[in-house]
Amino acid sequence: MTSTPQTPTFQQPTNTEQPLDQPLYGASFGQAVSRYFKKYATFSGRASRSEYWFVALFTFVLNLIPSVFMCIGVARGQAWADKYQVEVPYGTTDGEHFETYTRGPGGIQSPDAVWIYIGLVLMILISLALIVPSLAVAWRRLHDTNRPGPWYFISLVPGIGGIILLVLMLLPSNPEGARFDRTQQTPIHAAN
Repeated sequence: MTSTPQTPTFQQPTNTEQPLDQPLYGASFGQAVSRYFKKYATFSGRASRSEYWFVALFTFVLNLIPSVFMCIGVARGQAWADKYQVEVPYGTTDGEHFETYTRGPGGIQSPDAVWIYIGLVLMILISLALIVPSLAVAWRRLHDTNRPGPWYFISLVPGIGGIILLVLMLLPSNPEGARFDRTQQTPIHAAN
């Protein structure tokens, strides 16, 4: 009798938590973010579509926080600068009437510019903290589509590279991607 190898199924256990070395198909937002930080710099293995896209949503929302600070600083700075605009004469058209232009401080010179600086510092800190795990989850997502992680760098191709990467991230899981799992061992069959 010969047994045929079984292809992996994409069902998660009902009573236990999915091991970290396996992709979590149908992950919730909380599960995806939790796994994102638990696998901070893990480039081996796979990440399901739900894991990847919930993490993308999380990083987008997290980056909104410094953006709000910066928008507040720009708006308040512009309102402050508008109060200090002055008209400056600079020449004559007919000997009697002067042309004028408006001059004043820029919004970045306002006392409320501190909001812009706080937002900028927060954005830099968040970006530095999330660059490695974001690259790792993208790498694992490519593994789940049965592509090696360095395909990520196709995004560096001007114009179309980012679109190609987006399409790759949207592709469904491919069972052959299990070859990227660290725990995946090929059985050694004894010769008859």
